[in-house]
Amino acid sequence: MDMEKLVSLCKRRGFLFQSSEIYGGLNGFWDYGPLGVELKRNIKEAWWRDMVTSHDELATPAGAPSPYEMTGLDCTIIMHPQVWKCSGHYDLFHDMKVDCRECKGRWRADHLKDAECPKKPSKRPGEHSACQLTEPREFNLMFKTIVGAMGTEEDAAYLRPETAQGIFVNFKNVLDSTRVRVPFGIAQIGKSFRNEITPRNFTFRSREFEQMEIEFFCHPNTSRAWYQYWRDRRFRWYTELGLAGDRLQLRDHDPDELSHYSTGTADIEYAFPFLPPGEFGELEGIAHRGDFDLRSHMEGKLDPNTCPLEVERDEHGQPRYRGSGRDLTYRDDISGEKYIPHVIEPSAGADRATLAFLCEAYTEDEAPDEKGAMQKRTLMKFHPRIAPVKVAVFPLVKKDGMPEVARDIYRALKQHVVAFYDEKGAVGRRYRRQDEAGTPFCITVDGDTLKDNTVTVRDRDSLKQWRVKVDDCVAEITGRLQ
Repeated sequence: MDMEKLVSLCKRRGFLFQSSEIYGGLNGFWDYGPLGVELKRNIKEAWWRDMVTSHDELATPAGAPSPYEMTGLDCTIIMHPQVWKCSGHYDLFHDMKVDCRECKGRWRADHLKDAECPKKPSKRPGEHSACQLTEPREFNLMFKTIVGAMGTEEDAAYLRPETAQGIFVNFKNVLDSTRVRVPFGIAQIGKSFRNEITPRNFTFRSREFEQMEIEFFCHPNTSRAWYQYWRDRRFRWYTELGLAGDRLQLRDHDPDELSHYSTGTADIEYAFPFLPPGEFGELEGIAHRGDFDLRSHMEGKLDPNTCPLEVERDEHGQPRYRGSGRDLTYRDDISGEKYIPHVIEPSAGADRATLAFLCEAYTEDEAPDEKGAMQKRTLMKFHPRIAPVKVAVFPLVKKDGMPEVARDIYRALKQHVVAFYDEKGAVGRRYRRQDEAGTPFCITVDGDTLKDNTVTVRDRDSLKQWRVKVDDCVAEITGRLQ
């Protein structure tokens, strides 16, 4: 699939726009248009429903060690700065950057082999005779801001680079305010910010993005089994919504990639069209994090180079960054056992998922026009659950009472699903517009409607058409969407 064609369609049909485009745009930031905002919202709602609201905590899901509970949070974007010092982000959340003194270009050091020299795109940075590259230097990825009116360094804070820490610092609040028992998960959807050195590949690497994360708390003895469950469950979720085949893979990290406190990490990856053949980009990571995070916020920043983990000390032997001092252990009210739960973290990107579903949906085929001649057709084969618009309603012509019937059907459908009404232009062109929007079904009111009170329903993918009673339109569409 040609990525340029998808980018063009996204702009033309209102899926995605460059942020602040009328002022030349701002690199690494994207706006979702009328169709894009519906698509992304549907993906987030599908995730929340499947992971949280429709979860049956009374039964043991297939592959799970036991029943479990799920709940949710919505935490602030700006948190106490000590959160990021104890989590390790303040010291460790950086990339190595390289600058060119000649052309003022800037790249991540590990991306140089794939970058283009601005002066000569056929060469890599550093290969041109005029290149003057600096030595790699650390570049902190957190966005800094000021809280309060004074504007001093003591007022400095950061936009969160991930949503997970808000869950960890609220662990005790959730326990005390609900009746959840371990094992249980806390889910959150929210914006995160990373000051990427070289944002690129459409929305894949952005500076503002949305995450869909779960922190799942379990007994240390069962954590490996729970990791395996979430690893498989999250991969299956993507396949159920239409990502499948050789473009989707589940890759387990090699032992040398793992943190020593982790017994397993896996990435769900997709073969995005902008990547070289055979390469995959990360959609979601599922990590076994042990008790690292809860201990960090209890005791202080842990030294990742110690085994077992110990609090990192300064030159005076004191904790480098002190934790909250709060007791974040869990006491089982049945057995009386007290322990620090282990954490399994499925962390998905809502924007990367949206981009993957856009890439997967983009299809070109041939379909007959009004005269029966075969013409090239572009369509978006979205799964009906995530399609921005579920059904479009057309009157064949704007006369003979057809618009009035079509409007009544449209209004009835709008009470149940996202619907679209269109009476402008030839019906063939209206079909093509809805194909590019990814609308699964179209309903056309024609001359026969006025005789037998039936309408034509058209399927986007197969182009099959069938007749349905006007009064049955809502049941027909909602039934097929389910």
